[in-house]
Amino acid sequence: MTTTFSCLRTVSASATREPCEQQALSWRLKLDQRRKSLWKLLKKYSERLGRQGHLNTLSALFLSLGLMIPVGVSCEELNWSVGAYGGKYYDSEPAFLIKGNGNYLNQYIVALTASKTVWRSQTLPLALEIDGMIGQQFGTASVSEFAIAPVLRWSGFPWNEILKTSVRFGPLGFSHTTTVSPLERNARGEGSRNLNFLLFELAFSLPQNKSEEVFIRMHHRSTLYGVLNDYGANGQDFLTLGFRRFF
Repeated sequence: MTTTFSCLRTVSASATREPCEQQALSWRLKLDQRRKSLWKLLKKYSERLGRQGHLNTLSALFLSLGLMIPVGVSCEELNWSVGAYGGKYYDSEPAFLIKGNGNYLNQYIVALTASKTVWRSQTLPLALEIDGMIGQQFGTASVSEFAIAPVLRWSGFPWNEILKTSVRFGPLGFSHTTTVSPLERNARGEGSRNLNFLLFELAFSLPQNKSEEVFIRMHHRSTLYGVLNDYGANGQDFLTLGFRRFF
């Protein structure tokens, strides 16, 4: 009962806590159903025992007990996720998504990803997540990659009741490959296995099933415009499609 009231207070304080609000409404519906069932049982047994005069007292007692019975629903946010994605390499800067000037090459990536939410704003639809990935590239070259990055998630869009939408952006991370890909080497054959990891995502889910989402991810490795090394190579860029489940 305390958990229910705490959840309802949270809903009143922040309209952005939609999962909590939906679960609180679900609780109330279940409790109403219990009240009706208890009322029918009390009326039946009161008439049988001939104690109609005590019906209101018994009703108050049993309905109070009914409110204390757990309904098996939690108002906790889903903080962990696992997923997978795959896509194709393109040979331009990440801004190609805006300019539309990317050329796709015969290099692909498949990856597993996991994330953990470490912070949520109490007033804004904003969260901070730690995202990690393990991937395998193939095609022109066979390269394994491991990466991790802090990622901001913004989920405040006016059409969320129709299509739940989030934007995720992680500009600074760490990426390591088992070998230097020939697509990352400069004209002198130089390159680095350790580069910055950047990701940008558009994620979508159905309002009635927010524990699952599909996403489009821009997967990027770079030298941060020469900060990490001066080899002059662009790094790697993949445009990918994926699926994620929260728990």
